[in-house]
Amino acid sequence: MLACRAVRGATTSATNTAEDILEATEELLRTMLTLNEITVDDMVSVIFTTTTDLNATFPAVAARSMGLDQIPLICTHEMNVPGALPMVVRIMLHVNTERSAADVKHVYLKHARELRPEWAREPVAAAMQD
Repeated sequence: MLACRAVRGATTSATNTAEDILEATEELLRTMLTLNEITVDDMVSVIFTTTTDLNATFPAVAARSMGLDQIPLICTHEMNVPGALPMVVRIMLHVNTERSAADVKHVYLKHARELRPEWAREPVAAAMQD
């Protein structure tokens, strides 16, 4: 049965530069898409958040550069919680899928692995599928 599911992901950026934010975002998004076998036609929308120390660019720019220019994208900041992990980019990707919620592969990379160790993954470099 086809259902709308959310796929969660998080990673960290090395610095607050557009280059590092976009590199981290693209790596995370490609890994999420590849591990869950998501195509552009499956995608409903994407929410990007960053910790408040990342403001050099919008993470959605990485998605647009990957060809996701017809998917609704939005960026916002996470709550500024004292002591929280800094330099984090998070993604909530909404997709139409036949996977059950238990079969969705959430992705946490780099230092963000400490946020959800059970979802820690290795990055996957793969071309996006149409």
